[in-house]
Amino acid sequence: MPPVSARRRRLALVSLALGGFAIGATEFVAMGLLPNIARDLMPTAYAQSAEATTAHAGLLISAYALGVVVGAPTIAATTSHVPRKKLLLCLLAAFVVGTVASAILPTFGLVLLARFAAGLPHGAYFGIASLAAASLMGPGNKGKGVAFVLSGLTISNIVGVPLITALGQAAGWRVAYVAVALIFAATFAAVALALPPQPASEGASIRRELNAFTKPQVWLVMGIGAIGFGGFFAVYSYIATAVTVGTGSSESVVPFVLVGVGVGMTIGNLLGGWGADKSIRNTIFIGFAGLLVALVGYGLTAHSLVGIFFFAFLLGLTSSMISPAIQTRLMRVAGDSQIIAAALNHSAFNIGNSFGAYLGGAVIGAGLGVGAPAWVGVALAVLGVVLTVVSFAVQRRRPEAVASATDAIRTVRA
Repeated sequence: MPPVSARRRRLALVSLALGGFAIGATEFVAMGLLPNIARDLMPTAYAQSAEATTAHAGLLISAYALGVVVGAPTIAATTSHVPRKKLLLCLLAAFVVGTVASAILPTFGLVLLARFAAGLPHGAYFGIASLAAASLMGPGNKGKGVAFVLSGLTISNIVGVPLITALGQAAGWRVAYVAVALIFAATFAAVALALPPQPASEGASIRRELNAFTKPQVWLVMGIGAIGFGGFFAVYSYIATAVTVGTGSSESVVPFVLVGVGVGMTIGNLLGGWGADKSIRNTIFIGFAGLLVALVGYGLTAHSLVGIFFFAFLLGLTSSMISPAIQTRLMRVAGDSQIIAAALNHSAFNIGNSFGAYLGGAVIGAGLGVGAPAWVGVALAVLGVVLTVVSFAVQRRRPEAVASATDAIRTVRA
């Protein structure tokens, strides 16, 4: 690849992060608009029980997450031979189509299908964009490259999600998704103009990528993300319900709570990217310890607006601290299956998103209260810690396997 000027490198990195910003909006804006969506798409049921119907609308979050789970490994494996820039543009075009469909389809069932379709390119985009960012930033910066792309998602939770949530509350949730589609269209143009040509990895093939699934450590690290991260989504998916029903506050307060979560996520992402390049192990354990504190605090104060503000911020910080570390570890233990490893991280987190949202909705729907999802989250986070301990214990017993995986990574063309 020919030399790239510093200015173009910066523009390319920003364009990749802008994609993360748009993805953050399309994934998380539903969480602040669930009551609005439920009221519009299921008016009769909502009139009978607003709380139960909003919990049912949480299936939209699970559908998007399921799309990520299905799409990430499938797209990453079958398109590993496609030049990265071309693939990123195709994925962004798919986001535009899926998000527009979410905005215009008339029934809950059809919107549910559109959210599934919109989630399909999510993991592959982050995986390919992370590899492209790491290539642009140079050797020794894999964790920082991952964190830079994810920074768009975390900044989206400070600016994009709250603003688009407020737009949806004022003008309708469908208008909110139209706004998200426009951001994806802008990202398509930015990537097309700013990103230098990005060839496919040398020797890329479906067989090489699928070889990741033969490695026990890959499954263990995916389990850490899928189970451990489920607790965050069990709470975050119903944060609007906690604010409006639990504390009796106006829905206009919800965007401000989301800003707090976004600030926490941005700080956590920066810490996680820095920590992943220093010590993946320590970063994961510290992140989970903080996540458990945040979940317990949220569960105890879910009927207090001050408590929700503080512990939602802490939830965002600690969960986002874990994310770059897990993705970097996945890429390390997967050997030369780098493309699918970078995407599998998002499959894992969205498995957590899907069943975390489902379990959070289930305990609220069962009448256990708006703080109940936090206790579901505590159980899931503890299981995540257990899997982390197992993963590193296996590594200590088989250090030669990790060494060979590290050697394999070095052979992969960035």
